[in-house]
Amino acid sequence: MSTEKSIPELQEIARKIRRNIVTMVAKAASGHPGGSLSAVEIVTTLYFRIMNHNPANPEWSDRDRFILSKGHCSPVLYSVLAECGYFPVEELMTFRRINSRLQGHTHMGLPGVEMSAGSLGQGLSFAVGCALAGRVDKKPYRVYTLLGDGECEEGQVWEAAMAAAHFKVDNLVAVVDRNGLQIDGWTKDVMNLEPFPDKWRAYGWHTVETDGHDFNLLIDAFEHAQAVKRQPTVIIARTVKGKGVSYMEHNVDFHGKPPNQAQLEIALKELA
Repeated sequence: MSTEKSIPELQEIARKIRRNIVTMVAKAASGHPGGSLSAVEIVTTLYFRIMNHNPANPEWSDRDRFILSKGHCSPVLYSVLAECGYFPVEELMTFRRINSRLQGHTHMGLPGVEMSAGSLGQGLSFAVGCALAGRVDKKPYRVYTLLGDGECEEGQVWEAAMAAAHFKVDNLVAVVDRNGLQIDGWTKDVMNLEPFPDKWRAYGWHTVETDGHDFNLLIDAFEHAQAVKRQPTVIIARTVKGKGVSYMEHNVDFHGKPPNQAQLEIALKELA
C-alpha cells in the first residue's frame, strides 16, 4: 500500500506529529525533542507519500523498509507510525514508561520498527544488509535510513558507505538530518564534517542536497533517487533542530531535554 497525500495534507500531518512529539516527551519528562522535530517532514514524506507499506500487515515481505539510525529520536518515528495506524495514537503517551512498547530507543516488536537502536552509527550498516537481502531475494522493496549529522562522525558510517557503493546498492537511500547540532554543540566545533557532500561523492554515492522542511523538494529528491541506478543515494537534508517551537530552534539544550509544563503550553500554542 502506498499513499498519495497532498502537500496541505502532509503539512497538517506534520503539525499533528510535532504536537505529539512535544506532548509525549513532556509527559515522560524524558526524551529527545530537538532532533525529532527537525526530522518531521522527512519521515512524514516517506510514510505518507513515498514508501510502499501496510500498517495492517507490518511484516509484508515486499514492504519498503525505514531504518531509524539516530534511534534516540524515536518520538518522530513513533508519532508517524501511530498517525499511519500501526498502533493507537493514545499509546504515544506511554512513551518511556516501564513495560511500554515505546522505549526511549526504537525496539523491534513494536509494529513498524525494523531495527532495535542504541549505539549510534549502526543504522547504515543494517540498511545496507537489508538492501542486499532484497537484491538476493529478488524483492522490489527499497530501503531508507535516517542518520543524524553528528552521527556521521562515527567510523562505522563510512565503512558502510564504502560497502554500499562497492556493491552498487541502488535500492538504498540514506537521509542525513543536517541540523548542525549534536549533544555537545555545533558539529562544526565538535568534529567538522565539511566538505560533507563531497565526502559522500568521494565514497561513490549519488548525492542530493535539499531543504529538509520543504515537502515539494523532499518529494522531488526521493523520486529522483528512485531513478538512480548502480549507486546508492544520500539526501543531505538541511534542517533546524527543534523546528516549529521557537525556544527549541537551534537550541542544543533541547537535544535531550523535554519541555516543562509551562514550556509545553507555549509549544502547543505555537503548533496549534
